[in-house]
Formats: sequence, C-alpha cells, structure tokens
Amino acid sequence: MIADPERGRMLMLRDTQGVAPSHAALPAGLVPIVARFTGEQTCAEIARAVSGESGEEVPTELVVEVAEELEAALFVDGPRYRAARARIEREFADAAVRPASHAGGAYHADPVKLATYIDKQCLERAQPRERPRGRLKALVAPHIDPWRGAACYGHAYEALRGALTEDVDTFILLGTSHAPMRSPFALCRKAFDTPLGPIEADVEAIDTLAAACDFEPYADQFNHKREHSLEFQAVFLRHLLGSRRAKIVPVLAGLGAHQVRGTDPSGDPTVERFLDALRGVVSSRRAIVIAGADLAHVGPRFGDAQPLDDRERRALDERDRQSLEHAARGDARRFWADVAADLETRRVCGLAPVYSLLRVLDDGARGDVCHYEQTVDPEEGSIVSHAAVAFHG
Repeated sequence: MIADPERGRMLMLRDTQGVAPSHAALPAGLVPIVARFTGEQTCAEIARAVSGESGEEVPTELVVEVAEELEAALFVDGPRYRAARARIEREFADAAVRPASHAGGAYHADPVKLATYIDKQCLERAQPRERPRGRLKALVAPHIDPWRGAACYGHAYEALRGALTEDVDTFILLGTSHAPMRSPFALCRKAFDTPLGPIEADVEAIDTLAAACDFEPYADQFNHKREHSLEFQAVFLRHLLGSRRAKIVPVLAGLGAHQVRGTDPSGDPTVERFLDALRGVVSSRRAIVIAGADLAHVGPRFGDAQPLDDRERRALDERDRQSLEHAARGDARRFWADVAADLETRRVCGLAPVYSLLRVLDDGARGDVCHYEQTVDPEEGSIVSHAAVAFHG
C-alpha cells in the first residue's frame, strides 16, 4: 500500500521477475475485488461477493474492466501472460550476460555518479574499526536499495576493501530470492553487468556445483533476472575491484520448504549435498563468501496493523542482535532456529543466504557486527532492518 498525493491510498502491484513491463497502481477500494482474482470465481460471482460484503452494489462490468486492465498489464495469469513469460525466459536463458536490471532506479546508471556515490555516501560513512585477526572469509551485506542502505553498505564494503588481498579471485554471492523457488538453490551461469562494467561468472565452479546437485539447479534461473539481492553486491564489488579481474558464483538461496515447516535444513540430504559442494568450491579457491541479506520487515507495508512504537523498535533491535550473535559465533543451527521461531512476524528475508554462508565457513571463523540499522519509512513507519557482519578466521 502506498500513499498517492492525488488519489489517496493505493495498492501497488510489482512483478519482481520482470515479466510485466511496469508497476500497477490500484485505488484501495478495488482491493476486495483483486483479492478474489484466484481463478476460482467468475467476474459475476466476484461482483456479488464484494457487493454482499460491502453493502454497496458492485457491477460485474467493473470487475471485468479491472480484470482486463490487469490482464493487459500482465498481472493476471493466462495465455497472454504465459506467452510473454515464455518469451522473456527464453531471452534470458540465451543471454550470456545478466543486465543491470535496477540501474537508474535503485542506484545511479551513470558510472561516474555511481562511483562517487559509493565512495562519498557509502564507504566514507564507515567508522574506522580495529580489524580482527585473520583473513576475511565472509561478509553479510544488506540488499535494501543503496539509497536507504548507504551507511550499512559502507560498513560492509569498507570491511572488504580493507581486507581485499591480491590473491582473492572468487566471490561466492548468496542472495535472497524474493520470488518463489521450486528448488532449494538456484544457479546462474552468466556474467553480471553493472554501470561500472561486467563481472565475470566462474563457470567452472558453477558447473561443479551443478554436477553435485540432485535437484535441477537451473529450474529457478529466471529468478536471477530481476533479483536485486545479488545485483547490488555485484555493483559494490565491481567498484572495489576496479579493473582487476575476479569472478563470481551467483547463488539464490530459497530453502522455502524448510522455512514454511520451520525445519532445520541440515537434515535434508539434498541441501547437504549442495552445501558440501559449495564448501569444496570455497576451499579450492581464494574465495570470499558474501550474503546479500536484510533482516526484519515489519509495519503496515508488510501486513501489520500499526507501525512499531519506540518500545517495540527497541525490542526488535534486541531480537535482531540476538540472531546476529548466533551468526557471529558461526552457529548456523542456532541462527536458523532463532530466526525461524518468529519468521511469520519478524519476516527476516535473509534467513536462507546467511544460514548457507554460515554452513560453508571454516569452524574457526567468527563474525564482527560492523553496523546495525533500522530503516524507517518516513510516511507510514514500516521498518526494514539490516546489518553488516565481517567474518575472519
């Protein structure tokens, strides 16, 4: 739900996979109608149901008009949507490079402006810290847009910049998939483009992972097309690396079945086989693992009745830091259990990538929480929390 200065509260529909060419904004009064677009009722039946619920007559013609407009905009499942999706999926599958989908929106498309923004608004905001002993093994960075997450990105990638030795040649990128996944993980065998230049994919490592899977590792490759959780990491990496060559292994972590059931993924042989293979890739290279992972999502935008008050924000701070403590100790199982305990209310979307990062780390690696932040929507008070955690060992 968004606030429009002219039309009041609006329902914003977004297609995170990029089949629909643009967003769709509907007046809040149409929510009872579109909420019934499940394929189980005719337009006439929906009109009668909404009329009975609201006490005001809703003409069938209105429901038909809304359905046709959403169908034309590719927000309704059907022949038109499926044809468009099949075409876009083919185009993405055939492409050698994943385009910078969010350039010009979530961050500058102009390379000079982007580099200046990262330097001045992100990296320079990081407070100097005493660096832990040992080599940097992994990093948890946010995936909120860089406009709102500038300080947190700055702390995360300043930690990386200070530890980026010349022999590091591979970056394992673990991201949240904001679209549903059929498999627990999704690989992508493409270079990632950025306004600062592309960053090459380590196809040898990706093929090694694919060969170890007993699920289809590319079943959800299309989710990579618009997924920002990995794209933003590629942008910051490309900036830090400059002209230096390095490769990435982009992995979307879903683990959706285990998140729904609240079960520990370590008991799943399919998940274990993949993580074992990923651990082997990490150990065979001078690699750094990066998880693009936000924490809590609370407030009206995410389904809560009210924004959090000051007491509730302090309680959220304590809960998030409790989860981060488990992560910093490298305790993947406790991190999973702690986050899964209130996943439906705290809505930590970075559970799967952070858990996966912890599972492939050396036993002796420990994390340092460089930054924690709650980003508050200035209009309706919803919060996305995120953190920067650097692991050394």
